[in-house]
Amino acid sequence: MFRPGGEPLMPNWRHLPVGYHGRSGTVVVSGTPIVRPRGQRVEAPGGEPVLAPTAKLDIEAELGFVLGTPTRLGENAGDFAEHVFGVVLVNDWSARDIQAWEYVPLGPFLGKSFATSVSAWVTPLEALAEARVPGRAQDPEPLDYLRRSEPWGLDLTMEVALNGDVVSTPPYQEMYWTPDQMLAHLTVNGASVRTGDLYASGTVSGAEPSQRGSLLEITWNGTEPVKLSDGQSRGFLEDGDTVTITATAPGPGGTRIALGEVTGTILPNAR
Repeated sequence: MFRPGGEPLMPNWRHLPVGYHGRSGTVVVSGTPIVRPRGQRVEAPGGEPVLAPTAKLDIEAELGFVLGTPTRLGENAGDFAEHVFGVVLVNDWSARDIQAWEYVPLGPFLGKSFATSVSAWVTPLEALAEARVPGRAQDPEPLDYLRRSEPWGLDLTMEVALNGDVVSTPPYQEMYWTPDQMLAHLTVNGASVRTGDLYASGTVSGAEPSQRGSLLEITWNGTEPVKLSDGQSRGFLEDGDTVTITATAPGPGGTRIALGEVTGTILPNAR
C-alpha cells in the first residue's frame, strides 16, 4: 500500500520480529469505552500540522501473551512454556493520521498510546494443546536463538465485527513469527520480563482481503469502504461504532473452544 512497485518488506523483517515497546497504563479490559484520541496530524499533503481528534481511528486484531514466570535481568527467557501462562485477545487501537505524521524515524507514539483493549479472561496454554501447529517456513533461516524447538504456531481463527457485522476473519496460523520466537527476541539482549507482562502478535492478517486485521488494510486506507448491513459504509471508525473481536481454536475431540471477546465502543472527543 505504502510502497507500490517496491519491496513490501523492509530488509530486517525476515530476520527478526520487528516490534516496539508500549505502556501498561492504558491497557483496558474489554467493554471499556474508547475516547477518540487527538494529536498532531496533517490534513493535506505538504500542509502544516494541526492539533485535532483523529479522522482515521482504526483497530488491530491481535493475540496477546501473558507472562506467568518472570526472568532475571541479563538472562534469556529460555523455554516458552515455562514463562508464558496464556493468551488474551487484543485490540491495539490506532490513530493512523497521527501515526503517519509522528512515526518517522522513531516509530509510533501518540498514535498508539491512548488505548489497548484486552479480553477479560486469559486462556491458559494448556487449553490450546489441540491448536498447536508448526510455524510457517522461514527464509532465510533465522539465527540460532530464533530457531524453533517446538511447534508453537497456533491454529486460531479470529472474527472482527463492526456494529455487529463480521468484516474480517484473520487466521493467526498465518503469522510469520511464532510467540516463542517473539519471547526469545524480546529477552535476547538481557531485558527481563515480569509476572503479568503482556506482549502481542502485531496485526493478524491473512492472504485474502476478507482476512485482513485492520481497517487500514480492509478498506485500503479508506479508499475501499466496507459496506455494513444497515446500508452505511466505513473507511475508518466513527463515533458510536462498536468493534468486537472473538476467536476460536480446536479443542478436544474435534470441538472448538472460544477465547472470549474484546469489545470497545468509540466515544467522541469533547475537549
